[in-house]
Amino acid sequence: MRYRLTFIAGLALGYVLGTRAGRERYEKMRSAAQQISQNPAVRNATETATQTGKEFAGKAYHSVSERVGDKVGDRVPASVAQRVRSLRERNGRAGEDDWGTTNT
Repeated sequence: MRYRLTFIAGLALGYVLGTRAGRERYEKMRSAAQQISQNPAVRNATETATQTGKEFAGKAYHSVSERVGDKVGDRVPASVAQRVRSLRERNGRAGEDDWGTTNT
């Protein structure tokens, strides 16, 4: 009950402070955020971080899937393990990930 009352008090305080700031302040903050997000330097940094993250995620995915696949392959029926291997080979994208690109 104490946490519920604290939450309600925080909600009420946030509402009061938010209404004092008003719509004008909200619009100023929103336009500033849009200007920052449209900045070419920010967009380039975001794209670089996205690509780097995709590369690391792809490497981690393949590393884990190979290790887990070998361990799981010992515990599943041979027909299932063979089917997974054939799907991996047919996919033919051992070094790529399935994340796609944004082209922005």
